[in-house]
Amino acid sequence: MNLTGVVEGILFVVGDEGITLQDLSETLEIGIPETKAILKELQNEYEKDNRGIRISFLGDAFKLTTKKEHKDYYEKLVDQGELTPLSQASLETLAIIAYNQPITRAEIDELRGVSSSHIIRRLVARNLVKASGKSTLPGRPNLYATTSDFLDYFGLSTINDLPKLDESEVEGKEEQELFTSIYKEDVEK
Repeated sequence: MNLTGVVEGILFVVGDEGITLQDLSETLEIGIPETKAILKELQNEYEKDNRGIRISFLGDAFKLTTKKEHKDYYEKLVDQGELTPLSQASLETLAIIAYNQPITRAEIDELRGVSSSHIIRRLVARNLVKASGKSTLPGRPNLYATTSDFLDYFGLSTINDLPKLDESEVEGKEEQELFTSIYKEDVEK
């Protein structure tokens, strides 16, 4: 198996959180010198002019980042994104962050049931969400919270102006949805 491809995939999967040399070495079940050699090989490949990403060592973790030379294009993309309305997935992620802040990406993923890395990056780029600190959990993942731009976007004075969630109504809907599942409808037909 080509471990260079595995490392590339791992760096993609860990996203903004990155991965430490020690954790990467343990995941690959190889020594640190071999892990460093693979990272160096990938770094050399990404430094070529025809590549748009690079491997950066930020904090204590390795992660994939974009090349600074291309920042004008990334800024145009973000500026264009501000004109487009928020997707359903973005609104769902924003609601989870707003009602549970500060919250880690892993906790958001758990609540949504799918990866939220890309959506969180876009919300950060639109300045609706920010990294508000580090969790005390292993790996010290970022904690995300809403910004003042979030309040402006939704016309709120404070985060306390968010509509209150009725927990009994939410629980009742979940039970009802399980009861009226598509499997029951298929049996009745």
